[in-house]
Amino acid sequence: MPKTPNHATLPNDGTRQLLQWGGSMVGTGILCVLLLVTVLGGYSRLGASTNSGWFALIVALMCIPFGLMLLALGLAKWHRNRRDSRILP
Repeated sequence: MPKTPNHATLPNDGTRQLLQWGGSMVGTGILCVLLLVTVLGGYSRLGASTNSGWFALIVALMCIPFGLMLLALGLAKWHRNRRDSRILP
């Protein structure tokens, strides 16, 4: 009877890519927030004060949630792969 492949031994199951892209997207969003606050004029309760500040705000509000979702999915897959590698011989 053939053995089923272990998830941890699969060379390309997408876990590494999810973690890399999620981390880079969260990093980009945080960089945009830092640039908005320090260099691009800041923000008030009405929004950013410059056009480039608005662009940075939009990029940050897009990258941070989606990047966190990718990171959560990648961490869940990594955790599953570790659990499966301990269970299956």
